[in-house]
Amino acid sequence: MTAPDIRIADLADPQLTPLQQAARQGAAKLPPVAFTEAAVLDAARARTGLDDFGADDFRERLGVWLRALDEDAGLHAVGRIGAFRDCVRYASNRLRLEDLLRRHPEIAEVEIEAPLIVAGLPRSGTTHLLNLIAADTRLRSLPYWESLEPVPVTGEPTGADDPRLARCREGYAQQVALMPLLKNMHDMTPEHVHEEIELQALDFASYELEWIATVPRWRDHYLAHDQTPHYAYLKKALQALQWLRGPDRWVLKSPQHMEQLGPLRAVFPDATLAITHRDPISVIASAVTMLAYGDRLRRTAVDPPAVAAYWTERVETLLRACVRDREIWPEAQSLDVLFHEFMADDLAMVERIYARAELPMTGDARAQLERFLADNPRGKHGRIVYDLRADFGIDPQALRERFGFYYDRFPVRQEPHA
Repeated sequence: MTAPDIRIADLADPQLTPLQQAARQGAAKLPPVAFTEAAVLDAARARTGLDDFGADDFRERLGVWLRALDEDAGLHAVGRIGAFRDCVRYASNRLRLEDLLRRHPEIAEVEIEAPLIVAGLPRSGTTHLLNLIAADTRLRSLPYWESLEPVPVTGEPTGADDPRLARCREGYAQQVALMPLLKNMHDMTPEHVHEEIELQALDFASYELEWIATVPRWRDHYLAHDQTPHYAYLKKALQALQWLRGPDRWVLKSPQHMEQLGPLRAVFPDATLAITHRDPISVIASAVTMLAYGDRLRRTAVDPPAVAAYWTERVETLLRACVRDREIWPEAQSLDVLFHEFMADDLAMVERIYARAELPMTGDARAQLERFLADNPRGKHGRIVYDLRADFGIDPQALRERFGFYYDRFPVRQEPHA
């Protein structure tokens, strides 16, 4: 039975739960974090017992990353502590990856062959498509728990008793308790398949930071630099993970790829690319509602119009890059996935992608995909109702004019908005 629709009526003036209040009060009492290179890298060294970060070029990016975070005056102590812990986790994961590569140079010979890669705007069906394809056990994917700690801690078991999975389950339970409606918008269970953007963060080179803080300094730095070397670092991380366990054909996904089609093709020239396309008005409504909801915990105050303004511009940047560079990917290796067609028949769309990737749809594969769909009906937690006008002061029809260039290029079905 489908759960009832949910309307978040307090985005601008959050009515915090007792647990949310306690989290903010507790964080405010802790010593303030220092967004410095030394603080982050020293903490990573202490956590891992390692000290070789590999090539030092990441330090410049880390410096910009940290300065941008420090400039975000609206971050609450919760947000600052969370961002600092993320930085330490990325640096720690980098140390462990470099250590593994140094001890096993044969990893450099691992082939990343013909991956299936999903790109598309956030909130445009990319997660559903990724997790559906990943249900095919012939493919290697990146579960959320593994993305957070990609390299096992030396001496810890792997497999069913992997402490990384246990740690992720504990964190997920805390997240659900603190922010219960996140699962209605983007349910990040430990076993669900996640984006490789977590691996790119080991090189401190991705747009991920924009999802947790207002960081125009970092955004401008990221957009001004060629990301090909950092996609190469991602490939190195994938080689290590494939060496640790198979299968040996990947299914990957990130909205960031939509504005990095050139670097993506340079590093994964034999990939099959599926780009999802959805009405950007619906994408913006969904994304900014999710972000504004999260801001009640991580920011001193929630400013829904500011969130909408930033991400409207960011979505436009993603789309203009996609329109500009779409022809980099030849028809034989790529497919445009229209959201309304995908929602009408999930399996038919996957069959089209498989045909492009020359991957047979076997009886076992079809059964696995059908089982996933049966176990994960849409809206099983309850659908969030979005209202751009009431919550963000935006006229959806006026906003639509901004994206005429995108509607002209792709036959995206415009979705109704009041």
